[in-house]
Parts: sequence; structure tokens; C-alpha cells
Amino acid sequence: MTGPATDRETSGAGAPAARARRELTYAVLLCLAGAGLALWASTRTWAVELAARPAPLPPVRAARTGAGLLPWLPALAVVGLAGGGAVLATRGLPRRLVGVLLLALGAAVAVGGGYGLVAAFDGTVSRQWPAFCLVGGLLAALGGGLVALRGAGWPAMGARYERPGRRGAGPAPAEAAAGPVTGRRTTEAWDALDRGEDPTAD
Repeated sequence: MTGPATDRETSGAGAPAARARRELTYAVLLCLAGAGLALWASTRTWAVELAARPAPLPPVRAARTGAGLLPWLPALAVVGLAGGGAVLATRGLPRRLVGVLLLALGAAVAVGGGYGLVAAFDGTVSRQWPAFCLVGGLLAALGGGLVALRGAGWPAMGARYERPGRRGAGPAPAEAAAGPVTGRRTTEAWDALDRGEDPTAD
């Protein structure tokens, strides 16, 4: 039967794992939110050009999106979205490498947004969408940096469902030697429950 001391030890051991899962969640959300925001902002109209025509014809209105002005921008944002999923599917050194990639992608997207803020485009220019793109790139870069720094120790997808103490090691000597429960005494029944056995089995 598990006592209070064992419960405290289990709670203390589970705290780092819970913190690691929270950090993983925050990093993935930052990457996905940043890349998604940048992708959406890159499809908005950043500039509107008016080309004059002979009278009485009205001028031709040409809308230029961020993707039209910087074709690589939405492509990097899509890769950032995929990288957010890759963080969940990897662990250890590969996950840290994914974090470095996301950091670089986010920085590049932020540079594209910054360029849209200061560039002298023809016609009427809207600066809010490049600003959103800049913010999205910074969020993705922040998430990627967090993954690169701390992601090696985070659990992989599905790791929370593994039984503690079973990874990489065989059963404990007491468990290996333990056989089916043959008695019906209270002490044996509690010991069987601690081992995960059914004390009512024949």
C-alpha cells in the first residue's frame, strides 16, 4: 500500500514532467500562432497602385498583396506551420534542430514584415499588414528559440501515456519474482494491488 511519503515523492517527480509539458505547449502555440498570423497577413493587400488611362477611362486599380510583393514570405510561414507540428513528433537533438530552423524562419518572416513597413511601394500603402507579419515572425522565432534551448528534455507526442518507470528498464526484482496471488489475506491483496495485479484472480 502506498504511504504518504511515497505520494509526496511521486508528486515531486511529476512536477518537472508537468512543467516540461507546459513549456512544450507554449512553444508549439507560439510557433503556430506566429506562422499563422504571418501567413494571413501576407495574403492581405499591402499596396494599391493606380495606373492612369486616357480620358474618359478611369484609372486601373492594381492591388498588391504581401505574397505578390515578397513571394517567399507565405512559403516560409507555411514551413513554420509544419515545423510546429514537427516539434510534437520529435524529441532530443532532432527537436532542437527543428527549433533552430523555426528560429531562423521566424526571423526571416519578421525581416519581411519589417521591409514592408519601411519600403516605398507605389500607390497607396497599408502598413498594418506588414506590422502583423512582423509580429507573427517574432512570435514564431520566440517559440523556435524556446524549442532550441529547452526542447531536448520535453516529452514526445504520446509520452504522457507511458507508465512511469517502464522506459528503458526491465521490471524491478520484486516485480519480476512476483507471481500470481494465491492467498486471500488482506496483506497479500494490498501487495497485489501495488504490483498492478488482480488479487481475485485464480
